[in-house]
Amino acid sequence: MAKVAKTITYEDNFNNFKTILKEVDASEIDGELAFQFNIVGDGEGIFYVKVKDGQLSVEPYEYYDRDAVFIATAKVFTKMAEGKLNPVVAFTTGKLKVEGNLDKARAIEKIVTK
Repeated sequence: MAKVAKTITYEDNFNNFKTILKEVDASEIDGELAFQFNIVGDGEGIFYVKVKDGQLSVEPYEYYDRDAVFIATAKVFTKMAEGKLNPVVAFTTGKLKVEGNLDKARAIEKIVTK
């Protein structure tokens, strides 16, 4: 009997990212940052990460007052969140698209390297 691959849902992706990112120590990040992540491909959907007063939150919906939008597959976001893929490398190789304030978008490195 052939094995059926499990379909990855948006909820699977979101819960995975929230679990990984809740371990981030954002206490050294100054100011306020808000990033929206648009997952494309399997389990597509939108979530955002906000850092305010050194506290990081991850929520499962669109954020309109954002500094930047990151667009990639769940696989790329997972590698970035786990520290296995540098966001700048992902961007320069075309695996990650960025819209919005590119200077503030670079702060994502501080989040995923913690």
